[in-house]
Formats: sequence, C-alpha cells, structure tokens
Amino acid sequence: MGNSAGPPSPKKISGRLIDAFGPAALLAALQLEVFTALGDHSKTADEIAAAVGVNTNRLLPILNVLAIMELLHRDGERFVNAEESAFYLVKGKPNYFGSIHELYADLHKAVLSTADSVRADRPMAEHDFTQMTDEDLAAFFRGLHGIGVIQGRELAKRHDFDRFHRMVDVGGGSGSMAIGACEACPRLHAMVLELERVVPITRQFVADAGYADRIIASACDITRHPADAEFDVAVLRSFVQVLPPAQAAQSICNVGRCIRSGGEIFILGYVLDDSGTKPWEAAAYEIAFINIYEGGRSYTDRQYRQWLDAAGFTNFRRELMANNMSLIHAVMG
Repeated sequence: MGNSAGPPSPKKISGRLIDAFGPAALLAALQLEVFTALGDHSKTADEIAAAVGVNTNRLLPILNVLAIMELLHRDGERFVNAEESAFYLVKGKPNYFGSIHELYADLHKAVLSTADSVRADRPMAEHDFTQMTDEDLAAFFRGLHGIGVIQGRELAKRHDFDRFHRMVDVGGGSGSMAIGACEACPRLHAMVLELERVVPITRQFVADAGYADRIIASACDITRHPADAEFDVAVLRSFVQVLPPAQAAQSICNVGRCIRSGGEIFILGYVLDDSGTKPWEAAAYEIAFINIYEGGRSYTDRQYRQWLDAAGFTNFRRELMANNMSLIHAVMG
C-alpha cells in the first residue's frame, strides 16, 4: 500500500547545508570588524559600511543574517549590537575575542577537505606545529588568544589560584591562560611550555600583555619528557585533543611528574561522554580534527580518567562550561 502522505520533506538535509551560510556571515563580520564599528551605538547600514570601508549593498545581507541570528538587533533602518556582541566582539573592550576569526577561517577551510581526508586516511589540511610557518602559527594562536585570556582569568578566580605560587601552562601557545591567570592573581608566576620554534611567538604575546616579569616561556616537548621544574598547578587548554592517544597519555604522565604532591591539574577542551555523541560541540569538533591532526580527537571522559589515574592524579571531576567545553580537575597523589 502506498504512502498517501507523500515523500518525506528534504528540509532536514537542505536546511543543514544552508545552515553553513550563517557562520559564514558571522566570520565575515568579524573579519570586517562590523561589531567594533557599531560599538555601543545605533547605526544605519550606510554608516556601518562607511566605517568599515565597503559597499552597503554587499554588507546589508550580512547585517540582516546577523539580526536573524540575534547577534545584532534591527530597528527599522538602524542596527545595534546585541548584548553578547557588545561584550565580546568590540575591539578595545576587556573581554574582546573577535580575533577568533583567524582560527575559524582556517577550520572552515579545513573541513571542506573532510571527504578527501577520509578517503586518504590522513589529514588533508594538517596542522603540523613543527612545520607551519611563523605567520601561520601566529595567526592560529591569535585566533585562540582572546578567549584563552578570558578563560584563564575566570579559571583563576573561580578556583582561587591565589592559593598557588607557580603555574605551568602546558602547550600554551600564546600564553593566554597564563596571562589571564596572572591578571587575576597578582602574586602568581607562570611558565608556558611550548615547542622550541613556538617560544619566540609566546614571548612576544607575553611581552605585549605586559607580563614578561611574571611569565616565562620555556622550550619543552611535554610529549617526550617533563619540565625541569616543579609547579603547584598545571593548566592544559585545547592541548590533549591535538595528540594521538599514546602521546596524550604520555603528556599527562609527564605533567604529573612536575607537579608537587597535592598540586592540581586543570584540563580545558572538548570532551565526549562515553557514548561518543555528547555534547554536540565535542562531536562536531571531531570533523575538524580528522582534517587537521594525524591522531587528535575529542577524547572521552573514560580516556581522561584512565590517563590521569595512570599519572598519579586522584579526585577526578569533569564539568561542562557555558560553551560546552569541559573542565577537568584532578589532584596529584
């Protein structure tokens, strides 16, 4: 007997493909500094276009989509930043992280290679930090920097980093977590461990932030050996997920070897529950990871527990932050 209701709607398929155009509009707005041009003011499309130096007819569709996404509010012919946009995306404000467009422009381009990466069984847009140019490395770290400073500041406040004297920011890139934590805790000193060729980039970010007297950048491949120092607390942000499983386990073990007894570790990143399907963001990031990393993944809660337990950490706890990134906390010994 035939289906009198007719064929199923293709909306679930076509709608998901169209969904990609919204992020494209947001990325363009970040690259053009549209939110900064608006600031705390209400402006027409002509005024915004003049401020960023583009043609109104090309910009207006972007403004309209941003209004639909509720990142802008539209009242007649005038636009104003939504609360989140005004707080996070206006350059010069303390919580600005609009430079994240440099990261996502790279990731959006990379995920277009997904079918090729699967066919070839290797990342077709690989991020090899030992081979990337200084310019590409700096752009990658700039994309992560702003939100990293915010997360470092909030982590230090929430977990009372005033308790600690020495922090290590493992694979810290720009040193954003160390910068944010030191901003929040005036007595805290930090070391950023990075690959030798990244260290000069880290030092420049630290100097630009005004913390060269409290934050040291040191060359150390934590996947091979521990740092030659002891710390009260370790922070690993978006680091473990870039490594193959064996290197991830070894890195956590090596971190444990330079944390004092009773010291603490905080891991920030996208972590999957043991089903491998939640949260959505962690599952979605795996699409990026298979294109840019040889072995990196959004690892599961169980894997992190096993690695931390093997390294001598106890009292494992994991919680979801506001963006569904996970915060893992454990204590040495």
